[in-house]
Amino acid sequence: MSTKHFFPSTEGVVVLGLESLVARNKHLALDAPNKVVYSKTHHPSKVTVISGGGSGHEPAWSGYVGDGMLAAAVNGEVFASPSTKQVMAAISHVPSDAGIILCITNYTGDNLHFGLAREKAAGMGHNVAILRMTDDVALGRKQTENTGRRGLAANMYVLKLCGSAAEDGYDFEKCMKIGEAVNANAVTVGSSLDHCHIPGREHHRSVPDDTYVLGMGIHNEPGLHEKAPMPAVEEIVSDMLKYCLDPEDKDRAFVEFNPDDVVCLLINNFGGMSNFELEALTTITRKVLEKDWKITPSRIHVSCFETSLNAPGWSISLLNISGIERQTNTSIHTLLHLLDRDTKAPAWPRNGYKESHLPKKQAQTSSDNTTETTAQKGPKVDPSTIESALRAACTAAIKAEPDITKWDVQMGDGDCGEAVEGMCKGVLARLDAGLCQSGALFHILDEVEAAVEEIGGTLGAIISIILASYTSQLRLAVAKEGEGLEVDVKRSGQAAGQALKNLMGYTSARQGGRTVMDALIPFCERLEGEADLGRAVEAAEKGAESTRGMKATFGRAAYVGEQGAETQQDAPPDPGAMAAAIFLRGFLDGMGTKQ
Repeated sequence: MSTKHFFPSTEGVVVLGLESLVARNKHLALDAPNKVVYSKTHHPSKVTVISGGGSGHEPAWSGYVGDGMLAAAVNGEVFASPSTKQVMAAISHVPSDAGIILCITNYTGDNLHFGLAREKAAGMGHNVAILRMTDDVALGRKQTENTGRRGLAANMYVLKLCGSAAEDGYDFEKCMKIGEAVNANAVTVGSSLDHCHIPGREHHRSVPDDTYVLGMGIHNEPGLHEKAPMPAVEEIVSDMLKYCLDPEDKDRAFVEFNPDDVVCLLINNFGGMSNFELEALTTITRKVLEKDWKITPSRIHVSCFETSLNAPGWSISLLNISGIERQTNTSIHTLLHLLDRDTKAPAWPRNGYKESHLPKKQAQTSSDNTTETTAQKGPKVDPSTIESALRAACTAAIKAEPDITKWDVQMGDGDCGEAVEGMCKGVLARLDAGLCQSGALFHILDEVEAAVEEIGGTLGAIISIILASYTSQLRLAVAKEGEGLEVDVKRSGQAAGQALKNLMGYTSARQGGRTVMDALIPFCERLEGEADLGRAVEAAEKGAESTRGMKATFGRAAYVGEQGAETQQDAPPDPGAMAAAIFLRGFLDGMGTKQ
């Protein structure tokens, strides 16, 4: 866990963050002295829903201010409850003739300060109530019998449905009833790899490597337990879901889930997880829910909902919509409408659950069978020669992967070797499946290009473009001269030369820029000019070697800072250029020719 921050302490940072939020959302206003964000468009005839708490949980709670969610949010300092004075300021900004609901996360400071504000507001004639949000299941009944459960990310479901009901004109009692029912039918459990770090403060004890914590709180509170070594991710998810759903766990079976109940899933990022991992964890969660609990979520929401600064963790929340229906006599259709209802709150995720109207008319395209038939036509090549050449080229490139990776780690992001290996393994898999048996050149070229394209990345795109363009040039020649066209070295050179020109229309990289083009340009130009494959491969190798110590002007390696720039004179060869040269040399050797 990194303890480095751009701000040396939290002093003044809360207001800076709120200023940014309000500056880019014109329906919002900021009471900076009281750290209150409120909606300028909230109508006093509608129920006012207010929430808040300590900062450090962004986008909670100010990110949820807007028509259809909160009328205002109150922000304390980092992990500190806002004062009563601040809560009173929020109430003054969004008064309501219908009533005011204060949604709090059931922490001691919030209970006291919001409670005092409620008493003062009631004394002033406001119809005001407190709605405690308590969805944590990591801490069971015994451990929380004196304090009640903590409020975690399922709070957002309370704010969304209660806020939507208020916006739709529901009265105070109905909004309260829905909010209480949502809370009563929501469960959340989290897990983390480490504690978060607060700027300017000493770091908590770090969680050991190869260990995760189940049930860690969002204020660095200790978790229920630590588990090591790290189990498989499916086991972690399964363990978390048991705390939410196991009816045999009498200490934690807070919500009943029946087989046919409509359930929603919310995945929350504690702030330090990558979206890359979070989306993958969501898929694992969905699959384990279906396999072990026969639950298919009707709605899935994935985002940073209620964070813990930069904590590398996440949480699972489940909401039983059917349970709310039973408790409030509000139909599932209506409840889902409230959940899906548009809101101006900037942080509520935009999921595509609204009815979509698909176009009835489809574009007329050739069928896959027609495409395959066309690919099998055209020039023929010797199956054994082309397969031997491709296998030798792929084997050589795969063998060079450690060197390619090493070179890329020094100057790039280290993924070039992995990409090259993936491309070559894709080609080998197609060869093993009999790609070359028919000897149909276009079919072979199309499949090789497809294997390269599957890997993606800049290198994959460049190779795919030049292969596709090369194939297109040969197809145009066949269309012009007939099926009997012989694809010899001269014809290949002409096609390669035009393919290179086409590729240059998509990239500004040229020779001398330290990219794969340092190998491809001399190869194609020499093949076109001399019709000699051996000499063209030598030109590619020479071009690749010329990149040693060359300053990068294209690609990611061009973005090095001053320190990196100083070491570029000792830079290894460009990994992409070397990979291309190695592949081409292997192809030549595999053909058994010394052109």
